[in-house]
Amino acid sequence: MQNKAQSIYIQYVKTNFGELLLADFEGNLCVCDWQFRKMRASIDQKIQKYCNATYLERETPLHIEVKKQLNEYFDKQRTTFDLPLLLIGTDFQKEVWENLQKIPYGQTDSYMGLAKKMQNTLAIRAIASANGANTLAIIIPCHRIIGSNGDLVGYAGGLSTKKKLLQLENNSQTNLFE
Repeated sequence: MQNKAQSIYIQYVKTNFGELLLADFEGNLCVCDWQFRKMRASIDQKIQKYCNATYLERETPLHIEVKKQLNEYFDKQRTTFDLPLLLIGTDFQKEVWENLQKIPYGQTDSYMGLAKKMQNTLAIRAIASANGANTLAIIIPCHRIIGSNGDLVGYAGGLSTKKKLLQLENNSQTNLFE
């Protein structure tokens, strides 16, 4: 008996911050990522290999719920997300992502701050790399990481998107980071 081919159901969502790719594998969100980020093809290949499945564009109830919660976030009616997640990465990456989720809405931290919280100050570069490998943008708030000097540092959605997300959370729309 052959195994039935598995599918990862995807949908593209346009927001005022950029276009997102949402991916639902077996009722768990495994991708909420910027559609036009660098390395999109290799990231998608990694996700499909991990799940032993291929992308199929089809809306699911999970997509509908993700869009609802994202809209609430963008409308400043939601500060955390309540979604079933499938984290695809190494144990270390998952630990970093779990720590990112502990950064409160409207606040920021640095790679060094995160390293200290993880009691691993020698792992700053690895933490930065894990942050960059996050495929659940906004949901796992990697945009809340800034440089130790207060400058904006790399973001898969681009620095202008990162700045807008931080301003949204800051509730001020002032000249944050200018």
